[in-house]
Amino acid sequence: MKIQLKRIYDAAAQNDGYRVLIDGMWPRGIAKRDARIDAWYKTLAPSKALRQWFGHDRERWQAFRKAYLAELAKADTTALDELCEIARQQQLTLLFAAKDVECNHAVVLREYLQMRDGRLEKKR
Repeated sequence: MKIQLKRIYDAAAQNDGYRVLIDGMWPRGIAKRDARIDAWYKTLAPSKALRQWFGHDRERWQAFRKAYLAELAKADTTALDELCEIARQQQLTLLFAAKDVECNHAVVLREYLQMRDGRLEKKR
């Protein structure tokens, strides 16, 4: 499974593979025609309430991570399965707008997809 994380504001690269925006809102300052995304999975973004509560406060990171994992467990399984399948077949790049590249929802979503993929593999 090949998943990398990248800020939407960083230049697209040839090795990005399938580029998916995972924010709930369109990022400021990026024109849709210039974004170079293959898909936008806004349904997999954290809820507005969770995002606002977190506010990218590193002291709340662990609680945010736990709450977002719980949201993902109830999320659209079709979207999650699609991303897992893409990541099995090619490079998947999860795009996000947050400034903090270590403590953001993309980190948690990648972790969740990797865990989910492991569970799917065991069922086969």
